[in-house]
Amino acid sequence: MNDHPVEIERKYLLRAMPVMPRVVQTYEIDQGYIPGEKLVERLRRQRDRDGMTRYFRTIKLGSGVSRTELEDETTQRVFEHLWQLTEGRRLTKRRHVAPNGSDMWEIDEFTDRPLVLAELEIEHADAPVAIPDWLKPVLVREVTDEKEYSNRSLAR
Repeated sequence: MNDHPVEIERKYLLRAMPVMPRVVQTYEIDQGYIPGEKLVERLRRQRDRDGMTRYFRTIKLGSGVSRTELEDETTQRVFEHLWQLTEGRRLTKRRHVAPNGSDMWEIDEFTDRPLVLAELEIEHADAPVAIPDWLKPVLVREVTDEKEYSNRSLAR
């Protein structure tokens, strides 16, 4: 049995922001990547709509639907110290968390380029995904396995 935390998610390209019937949280996110060959660390500053800011360091291993994800919350001081190493490998986005039944969709509206992506974490890699009616009008295609839509590839 694998005791490493695993992130299993599907990602979708959208042509525009969907009209979401309900949003339970919105985050302003600054994300950067510390360069590395085998190990690439992601730094994230996340502000919620109440103004609370949290800082994270994350390492993801693998690609596609299922990946190992190791994440730690860190301090503002550590974040700011490491952030300078991410120069040229950053992105900014506004994440809207929208429920659909028991699913929690994350709609990422990039604020540094014209791009909108939707993500859904699922129980297992072959779990069926029910696309919400409110998402269908703006859905272009699934991009889970398209490397150019990974946040790491989008960082600049």
